Amino acid sequence: MKILKFIVASAVLASSGAAFSHGNGSHAPAGPMVKEQKAWGIAGDASSAQRTITLNMTDDMRFSPNHFSVKKGETVRLRVVNQGEIMHEVVLGSKATLDEHAQMMLKFPGMEHAEPYMAHIAPGTSEDLVWNFNRTGQFDFACLIAGHYQSGMTGTFTITE
Repeated sequence: MKILKFIVASAVLASSGAAFSHGNGSHAPAGPMVKEQKAWGIAGDASSAQRTITLNMTDDMRFSPNHFSVKKGETVRLRVVNQGEIMHEVVLGSKATLDEHAQMMLKFPGMEHAEPYMAHIAPGTSEDLVWNFNRTGQFDFACLIAGHYQSGMTGTFTITE
């Protein structure tokens, strides 16, 4: 539903000549964070994080590591570090949701969005995502900035019992 609302709002704004701004801004929501259950989990509380996994991003359009594993129910702090000289982001999801979002980013490369499962990281900085991995399965993460996803800036994660 959020994506449909975004598409409609984007179409209205685009037809009005309004500019979109992804810029160097954060994906952090302006108001209180809404915790929405996703197939790959739900936003976690920093005080509940049991460990930290560092995801490094580079301008060669790669994540390191490009795979991580967690146990079902584990709350993890993902420390996302942009080691490059250009903007990068990380978005958790399924292959289908990432494909859909990547297509929107190609059409609206400057769009702003704020969800607890994504972070937009300026060069030389880092940001933490805290996520509760409360569903099992194999899922994906990617940088969806136009061209980055298409260049292979993706990874996977596994949530085990």
